[in-house]
Amino acid sequence: MTTQRSDVNKAKSKKQSAMPTMSDVAKLAGVSQMTVSRVMRGTDYISDDVQRRVQQAALELGYVHNRFKSGMDGYGNPLVGVIVPHLQNRVFTEIFTGINDRLAQEGIRPVFGVSEYSTETEEKIVYDLLSWRPRGLILTGLEHSPAVRQIIKQTGVRVAEVMDTDGDPISACFGVSHYSAGEEMARHMIDRGYRKFGYMASQGGRDLRGNKRFEAFANYVHSAGGQIIEKRIADKGSSIKLGAQLAADMLGQSKRPEAIYCSNDDLAAGVLIHCMTNSIAMPDDVALAGFNGLSFLEAFPLRVTTTETPRYEMGYAAANYIVSSSEEGETDATVAFKQKIVIGDTT
Repeated sequence: MTTQRSDVNKAKSKKQSAMPTMSDVAKLAGVSQMTVSRVMRGTDYISDDVQRRVQQAALELGYVHNRFKSGMDGYGNPLVGVIVPHLQNRVFTEIFTGINDRLAQEGIRPVFGVSEYSTETEEKIVYDLLSWRPRGLILTGLEHSPAVRQIIKQTGVRVAEVMDTDGDPISACFGVSHYSAGEEMARHMIDRGYRKFGYMASQGGRDLRGNKRFEAFANYVHSAGGQIIEKRIADKGSSIKLGAQLAADMLGQSKRPEAIYCSNDDLAAGVLIHCMTNSIAMPDDVALAGFNGLSFLEAFPLRVTTTETPRYEMGYAAANYIVSSSEEGETDATVAFKQKIVIGDTT
């Protein structure tokens, strides 16, 4: 087994850009090519040990099984893989619409997977999508597992990332700075005179972009002499109902914050509803701010202060990058869209 691994490593060092083959996986795993094929196709009974060895070898080499190998050469079919963290959030609906509108102009269709804010789940979806040799991949955020980055590098598939610019993109990203968004909202609320803050979030803290906003928000608050005196991070998915529940808990404490910063507008809407139904005046009794600038907030009697982001435009630009070749002027880049604070009635 040691000799086999050494042979494969030598082959890789000679030509890093060459895509690994089924033969390479077989040598590294110490099995036949037929066994590798059976594992990849999920056919017949294969022992757990053999499956583990083959899958580990494939990950190490960056090998992706090509389901289209009999009729498709390279990454040129009319499909683009799109991975979003959640389907219930309206934010991703708008991004997906932008993606779909641009791809439709080229006769290309998106296929998508849902990671539920899990890098491990995202890794499995990426691996599966690449087995169909899509035209490209559109990923959410900039944080991905080492295996995802390795597989993308080995296959050479065109990749765009959306929603974030605070980090190290694989190639090109199209988003906003969440650190800037958090700091700008903190500055606004500090300027309004608030010093004791509460924070609400969902997804058990797995929303990495929300974490960046809160980190910047908290840093600015502390530097200005303020405090984060209450924090509620629910393990559930974000919803208006959850926002109302968290508000009932937070505002039922004797140590009530002067202002609440929510990781998104769904939660903020829930806080607003709780306050309105319990005669808690805004912003006199408690101030409130959210994030995203979702249009449904306009239906409420009080307009929630929030940060507006151009979600459709991010999706459209990411899709445009996928369908455009480098010869057409599309190069690797960080494209930062502008977000803006929409000051409502709650601050």
